[in-house]
Amino acid sequence: MTTVLFCNGCLWTKVKEEKTAQELADEGMYEFNKGNYQYSLEFFEKIKDWYPFSDLVIVAELKIADAHYNLKEYEEAVVAYEQFESLHPNNEQIPYVLYQIGMCFYEQMGSVDRDQTPARKTLHAFQKLGRRYPDSEYALKAECKVRECIKSLAENEFAIGLFYYKTKRYKAALNRFKAVISNYPDVGLNLDAMKNIAACESKLENIQAKLSSKDKKID
Repeated sequence: MTTVLFCNGCLWTKVKEEKTAQELADEGMYEFNKGNYQYSLEFFEKIKDWYPFSDLVIVAELKIADAHYNLKEYEEAVVAYEQFESLHPNNEQIPYVLYQIGMCFYEQMGSVDRDQTPARKTLHAFQKLGRRYPDSEYALKAECKVRECIKSLAENEFAIGLFYYKTKRYKAALNRFKAVISNYPDVGLNLDAMKNIAACESKLENIQAKLSSKDKKID
């Protein structure tokens, strides 16, 4: 497409290179496969902008999400994957999309003493995948990560219980140790949790006994 521009009696010819959707997809995939994810985004975005009714838009939408994921732009990736799921709920790539949403949160998980929101969101995403597509390869891949999330949540609960115990907040500690047993029974913390429950109950009984003794002296 040639655009003719007039300025002060002069004539310029500006050539606009307008590539086909397939050419943009090919170049986007080339850059993506080379690891140039930021550059690949430009090509996939152009497909969406220039050719909104092309069959390649679906490819572009998914690769945009993947590019953000590989750039560790997890919030942007989650938005893109969720948009894909919303727009194409019956697409064959949905199991992969759900897995990737979970992975975005998984990659943000920290140690057990950190905020466990990413672990909870990872668990929610992978459990959703398991419910909807239990036989998919991605559900199988997610299983070990589900166990990691549950273990992280349990160890966090246990660590908070220990903190409360050390700071003599025995009732709060007791509730945390009980939560470990009731919510996370299969992560190997039951025995330690039960020992700490007994310790908390003993401390609380001693405190109650001292209070009762003081009350009797007052009487």
